[in-house]
Amino acid sequence: MSETGITTNSGLIFNEVLFGFAILAFFVLLAIEKKKPYRIFSPKIAKESFVTNTTAFLVNNLILTVLRASSLFLVAQQFSSYGLLSRLDDGLIKGILAFAFFDLAIYSWHVASHKYEWLWRFHKIHHCDKSFNVSTGFRFHVFDLLLEILYKCVFVVVIGVNAYLVLSIEIIELFFIFFHHANIRVPNEDMISQVIITPSLHRPHHSTLRSEHDSNYGIVLAIWDRIFGTRKELVPENIGLDLIEAENFIQLFSLAFITERSVMKLLSWLPKGKK
Repeated sequence: MSETGITTNSGLIFNEVLFGFAILAFFVLLAIEKKKPYRIFSPKIAKESFVTNTTAFLVNNLILTVLRASSLFLVAQQFSSYGLLSRLDDGLIKGILAFAFFDLAIYSWHVASHKYEWLWRFHKIHHCDKSFNVSTGFRFHVFDLLLEILYKCVFVVVIGVNAYLVLSIEIIELFFIFFHHANIRVPNEDMISQVIITPSLHRPHHSTLRSEHDSNYGIVLAIWDRIFGTRKELVPENIGLDLIEAENFIQLFSLAFITERSVMKLLSWLPKGKK
């Protein structure tokens, strides 16, 4: 077998192992939050959240899993020799730099998803969960994921790293998405949250208050929120969105086409009772 073939097989095995750990982490976190939850949600809200989120995961993945993996993989294979890091030898330094750039890129995308209404209409699906649990990491609109794939493909061209490193970073990010959505208490969380995004740091991002959920955009590294002044340390009183919510997958998909502005306009037309 050629050296290239050995490298390819090693990359595939490594990514399969990483993905296996990420899925295992999901079930471990799920078990922990069931046994010792940080916050108690009503059984109705908890059940609706889990069923809706896992349904979104299954449907989205039927549509996107092959597209997401193949598109990033093929783009990386074609353009890995053209980007910013292309001249660096594969190794630890290149891996760390690629991971940092990737994490910053996703932070920037996350900020844009809150700032621009045409992106927020899809991203708000993630925020309409009235619960906060590990399955919330599955709650995304399919169009939100499609747009993110296109963005990541552009990033892969700009950064110039090999396909297996790109997939490894994707899986590591997936693990952290599960972790910081978990409804759990983490020992020494104040200290840990100075370095990485933890559940207590991400909960404000799911507050019903826009002034609170427009913060803490980081996925893995906590440094970006500090640098750009978007870090907030607080305990949100309520989780989810005030005006809009979804109790099943069909409502979840449709919610993207109903804006808060349209709901408020409709409410303004309705007669108001005297106090």
